Amino acid sequence: MLLYGCDKATPSASTSGEANLEAISAGEVSVAFVYTDSVINKYEYFKTKSGELTEKGKKFEGDLQGRARGFEQEVQTFQQTGGNMTPNQARAKQEELAKKEQNLMTYRDNLMQELSADEAALYSDVYDHVQKYLKTYAQDNNIDVILSYTRGGAVWYANDAIDLTETIIEGLNKEYTSTPADSTK
Repeated sequence: MLLYGCDKATPSASTSGEANLEAISAGEVSVAFVYTDSVINKYEYFKTKSGELTEKGKKFEGDLQGRARGFEQEVQTFQQTGGNMTPNQARAKQEELAKKEQNLMTYRDNLMQELSADEAALYSDVYDHVQKYLKTYAQDNNIDVILSYTRGGAVWYANDAIDLTETIIEGLNKEYTSTPADSTK
């Protein structure tokens, strides 16, 4: 438990927020923390969705490689038969191949952007789930503050006695496995 105290600077405690602040400042503040990376990486929902995202990436990679092989074969065919073409035919074929190469690069960039957007959405979704769970957990266990502990973050030291990481992971996973599959995104 962290004791927090302050002198009441102004006597005007007219709003409920200010009254709550006074009540907290007069007593104890219950603080705990979780190792953020552990909570995320051991959260079954994250592992499931991350695996799906990895599979999607592999599918995209396979599709892209197939298109690249087709393009390379077309280039090789042109290199072998280009000598039989008129200069205008050869120039037209080179322009066509350059356009196909540009389209292939654009396709690759679009796939990468889609995967990146999916990854960002996954992390946002996971953080929302964790934050919602932590709020409920804190209310149920009379905890005023749950800190996120990350190496190099704002918290440099925390006593292991207030580490909730494993408890939170267990609770999140229990909640995830008990939720019907169609109710999660």
